Amino acid sequence: MLAKLSSGLPEGEGWLYEPKWDGFRALVFLDGGELYLQSRDLKPLDRYFPELLEPLRAQLPQRCVLDGEIVIAGADGLDFDALLLRIHPAASRIKLLAAQTPASYVAFDLLALEVDLQATAFEERRLLLEQSLALAKPPLFLTPATRDRGLAQDWFSRFEGAGLDGVVAKRLDQPYQPDKRAMVKVKHARTADCVVAGFRWHKNGPGTLVGSLLLGLYDAEGKLHHVGVTSSFTMARRAELVSELLPLRASAAEQHPWREWAEFAGEQRMPGATSRWNRGKDLGWEPLRIERTCEVAYDHLQGDRFRHATTFKRWRPDKPPADCRYDQLEVTAPMELQQIFRGQ
Repeated sequence: MLAKLSSGLPEGEGWLYEPKWDGFRALVFLDGGELYLQSRDLKPLDRYFPELLEPLRAQLPQRCVLDGEIVIAGADGLDFDALLLRIHPAASRIKLLAAQTPASYVAFDLLALEVDLQATAFEERRLLLEQSLALAKPPLFLTPATRDRGLAQDWFSRFEGAGLDGVVAKRLDQPYQPDKRAMVKVKHARTADCVVAGFRWHKNGPGTLVGSLLLGLYDAEGKLHHVGVTSSFTMARRAELVSELLPLRASAAEQHPWREWAEFAGEQRMPGATSRWNRGKDLGWEPLRIERTCEVAYDHLQGDRFRHATTFKRWRPDKPPADCRYDQLEVTAPMELQQIFRGQ
């Protein structure tokens, strides 16, 4: 079951609110000793998170299906980058990471318990889930939930520092509806002024359309960091950008702060770099002179980068590139994940 984006939490009776976890959505199928972890796109996840298999077998009802999220909790909250590292072809590497940064499973719905519960109202499914996980121990958790909209609004503000990116609202009287956007999600939305330091061509090929703009922010020492991309353009606008950016391409590489990355082929987060996550994609990029700035909308930071692709809002000809710094961003202090799991 999916969620539709909303600008605010729904009001009125009949809603249950939960934190929105930032991990890998996963269904758990358990039938006796046979367990299967499945991703949203129907792919198996078992081999990537071996540390979850035995705890789930030991703690869950012997015939059940759960919906939830696989997360990794780091020192400063949820660590999505650590999750990405798990999608690795080498079993030895996965085993090492499982020991160093073990994952957890946060359950938020129960789809079967001996019998199919998808047609059952969520209020009853939640009660059965609470009963089934009453004695759950790490790495298995039951997501906190509340009917109090005021508390959910408080969660929306406080939980961001732990790496959660919003709140989900569910109707208590609804059945489980696969592939339907029957839930409501409210995510953090902010804007930032960024340097436009380069671009990538559209998949149609060089010289055709602009695919995305590469964004940068300066740190306190004056170093320009690559913080993400924005690619929210119509096809007509992508064509216009080719000629619009042309003057900025002349001699751009000579003094570009990212010029040493042009031939880099490692796995660091650099504009032209390739890695196992994007192998097969053309990630070549074109540098631009550091003269243009733009305003983008974003939800939150993951480390020193935007967690998701941003939305282009407007050019900022009034904003000099040197003013596009990290210190403009709103930062929420990290909080203990245990506060969330305790349900406060």
